[in-house]
Amino acid sequence: MTPTGTVSRAEYCVVACAEAWRGDGEILASPMGLIPSVGARLARRTFSPGLLLTDGEAMLVGPDGTVEGWLPYRQHLAMVTGGRRHVMMGASQIDRFGNQNISCIGDWRQPTRQLLGVRGAPVNTLNNPVSYWVPKHSARVFVPKVDLVCGVGHDNAAAAGPSATRFHRIPRVVSDLGVFDFATPDRSMRLASLHPGVTLDRVREATGFALTVPGDVPYTREPTEDELRLIREVIDPEGLRDREVRA
Repeated sequence: MTPTGTVSRAEYCVVACAEAWRGDGEILASPMGLIPSVGARLARRTFSPGLLLTDGEAMLVGPDGTVEGWLPYRQHLAMVTGGRRHVMMGASQIDRFGNQNISCIGDWRQPTRQLLGVRGAPVNTLNNPVSYWVPKHSARVFVPKVDLVCGVGHDNAAAAGPSATRFHRIPRVVSDLGVFDFATPDRSMRLASLHPGVTLDRVREATGFALTVPGDVPYTREPTEDELRLIREVIDPEGLRDREVRA
């Protein structure tokens, strides 16, 4: 393993995002954002060689960007509704049950801030695995209750019944402070790991609700020497990751 002191916070985030696709097999990875994109390409080059990567438009691409196939939008949608995709989305707000908001801040009838809109978040969350990436963990993002439900969380899926819960899965939430999951009896958010250099008090201070915290919280795993080489020399040689996440 590489000594902790030589690994940047951004590189821990890359590895944490890559781990979201571990064991997924031949499934379409749809990372949204720089760090998730680097993570997906790292996963494809290492422990998840069956992953399919897309350019976001009409092509399947390899981890080096070479075109491997054609993916028209209608086929992309068929993969979504068939559960053959794992997307990692962003979140302007996310609450303790994994409800996500990317539409507006404030009352939707007269919001104080207009954002992207609901987009495909409901279809994504009810049909295929959805993880989340938050580059700046704060109590403004991790809120007690989202202003508008776009991505469906565990409580709302359960309330809607079996048709909503059948394919609903939120494997993980990754932020610049740590990794979170929903491995609790009530499917509320749990702290799964801290990035090295981050304290538990810092996470609690930056979270607007009470997290479930295990008795012994591990640190996010370190990248291997080969993973670091791939991140630094092959996938992101320009170091763009460090612009999105600073220590």
